[in-house]
Amino acid sequence: MATKVVMEALSPTMEEGRLVEWKKNEGDAIAVGDVLAEVETDKAVMELVARADGVLLRQMIPAGTTAPVASLVGWIGAAGEAVPGGDAPAGATQASPQPASPQAASPDPVVRATHASPPSPQPTSPQPPASGRVKASPLARRIAAEQGVDLAAIAGSGPEGRVVKRDVEGATLVGATQASPPQAPLLPAEGFTDVPLSQLRKTIAKRLVQSIGPIPTYYLTVEVDMERAFEARQALLAADEKGKFSFNDLVIRAAAAALHQHPWVNAHWLDDRVRQWHDVHIGVAVAIDEGLITPVIRHADRKSLRSISAEVRELAGRAREKKLKPEEYTGSTFSISNLGMFGIDEFTAIINPPEAAILAVGRLEEKAVVWNGAVAARRRMRMTLSCDHRVIDGATGAAFLKTLVGMLENPLALVW
Repeated sequence: MATKVVMEALSPTMEEGRLVEWKKNEGDAIAVGDVLAEVETDKAVMELVARADGVLLRQMIPAGTTAPVASLVGWIGAAGEAVPGGDAPAGATQASPQPASPQAASPDPVVRATHASPPSPQPTSPQPPASGRVKASPLARRIAAEQGVDLAAIAGSGPEGRVVKRDVEGATLVGATQASPPQAPLLPAEGFTDVPLSQLRKTIAKRLVQSIGPIPTYYLTVEVDMERAFEARQALLAADEKGKFSFNDLVIRAAAAALHQHPWVNAHWLDDRVRQWHDVHIGVAVAIDEGLITPVIRHADRKSLRSISAEVRELAGRAREKKLKPEEYTGSTFSISNLGMFGIDEFTAIINPPEAAILAVGRLEEKAVVWNGAVAARRRMRMTLSCDHRVIDGATGAAFLKTLVGMLENPLALVW
């Protein structure tokens, strides 16, 4: 009996995945554990592996298709075995019409749109009921209303004859083909480019809405004198030619130590309770082409500056290659975002729920300040703490920043 291949939840927060590339073709022999395809989740590109032995009988969706978790993407069984049905899973979406054959699908959406064959007419059976409400998904109804398509005239391919998105789109394309003669491929519209959302960008958008609206956030900004930290870093670099210690590494090390002293800041809001974490796991925001991801430095309060520096570089490199494992970007208790390398003086960062705070770090700059009663040039840096007021009161946030500033201005205890 044939075995279903489904879109698995490859990360803790994954709701849908984009099948980037099939690694096995129809007819290929399959063993348990073989990599069938690469799937883009909300955080990284992961491997979808086989859960049964046999032959890949059918690829139900082509590369480039986005499908919900638990939806059908393929079949594995004995050679020559028939598979039930043959339609793509309900809810799967594509950026452009499907080619005639899944194997011929090109990863480039422009190539697919140019060479795709017109879809075959929709089947005439089963017919929708002669009376009563037509079974259709909400998305199909919206598209039909926008395109002026009569749902009653469309045979649904979803469960129990339900009309789904692909049915309406197919009817629209068939109608356009029959109503007008073939035309040359349309050139891209002038003046703009529509970029499909990656799974990561979709998740970022959802998380930001969850954060900035419901969370009562306030901000505390301080300016740190970084002269001694600068001198300490120069001395470390001179003593260790292989060492690469950034100021951000020093901030992570100092924040981890300060969080150990302020458990209300190293906490999660869980609706009916506040969870104060005994361990310090710091998420470090890393910019990648498609958005932002936060690799986690676990037990940062127990690690040396050298260890933190090496781990940040290694995780950030794999984050940009989209090769992080789920456990490497989840489970942070506090986050740090640094835009100083881009010349930003100061900014406010958005809290990553359920965390209670995030630290935004600006650039290190030399400026004229009054120091010991005289004007002097000192290296200064501004930091802003975004706080969830449900967890952190103003005085609590201020006390944490005071501890953090004291550590950065007297960094000898941090540089071991």
